[in-house]
Amino acid sequence: MQTPSVDIIVPVWNNPFVTRACLASILTHSPEARLIIVASGSSRETELMLEEFSEPLGERGLFIISDRNVGLVPSINMGLSRSDSDYAVILRPQVQVPAGWLAGLLEAAQDGIGTPLLSGNGAPQLPAMTRGCSQMETFSASFFALALKGEMHMLLGGLDERLDNAEWCLKDYLRRAWSKGYRTSISARTTLECQPVQVFGSKERLSEIARASQAIYRQRWGSFRHYGIYFGRSTEAASLAEAIETILEGARQGHRFTLLLHRRQIADFRRLGWSGLHTGIELQSLSLLAPRRDLHRKLAALQTAFPDMVMVRGAEGIELPGSVPAPLFSEVAAVLGRTSPTSNQNGDHYAQ
Repeated sequence: MQTPSVDIIVPVWNNPFVTRACLASILTHSPEARLIIVASGSSRETELMLEEFSEPLGERGLFIISDRNVGLVPSINMGLSRSDSDYAVILRPQVQVPAGWLAGLLEAAQDGIGTPLLSGNGAPQLPAMTRGCSQMETFSASFFALALKGEMHMLLGGLDERLDNAEWCLKDYLRRAWSKGYRTSISARTTLECQPVQVFGSKERLSEIARASQAIYRQRWGSFRHYGIYFGRSTEAASLAEAIETILEGARQGHRFTLLLHRRQIADFRRLGWSGLHTGIELQSLSLLAPRRDLHRKLAALQTAFPDMVMVRGAEGIELPGSVPAPLFSEVAAVLGRTSPTSNQNGDHYAQ
């Protein structure tokens, strides 16, 4: 089997010592990859270090200089526009890569987008993976490290530079990828340690940018919802295959699901391979001895922690404790079905 070609894009703004350590680790532990360095408005000291570093690489390196600091996302787009390999990997210079880091990341990106586990005092908080899973689908990623399938990023074009340099820009990109049938996965085979990134600008200004980006995202794609679903004690897990596919499709859109399941259902979910489908789907097991009382307790805890959570009844005849009205799962499924990729065949991410 032919080894896939890889471009590693490193957007740089100063920090020459940190950047050199990152680049050195890339060359040591992924010598087969091509390195695309994008220096945006960096000091002359940083540029000289990068020129010295890039010169011996020959065709294995590409050095792009922007006279002014255009920002993280435009720098990444500059690198992506020059990438024509099977995979493009975005790596911020605050990361040093270990031996074997690339294999797990590329495996996760086979369906579109791959992200590693992140650790260290600069790492963003990502959803936890189910214990025992080496790879899961997710709707959370970070610019610290991201692998993109080449055919996908060429089809989608660049990241939206009108959005922020973080959460909403990435969520928009993940949703655009989903609209074309691609998936995002997180790999436990690769863990990268992240140093803190210096953030410029006042908290008020950064909050304003985040709010504006969130508003644009919601205009395009709608809001995220958190659903708590109870299927009832007598429901056989094997009968829920269609429901699970709908829930998985909803998680791919960024929605969150908490499934309250009886012990037998939990065991069947594990047997059927449904316990580690997506980081946006959480399974909570109900007590074997007092399941009704435990259901009441867990519902109260969820509603306290997530006041906007929508409780859902799996089918007609299923009752939930309390007097809060709960829609049927079929009603929720109809809403999620209206936003599936097949209902938006042109993949226009401005359509919803």
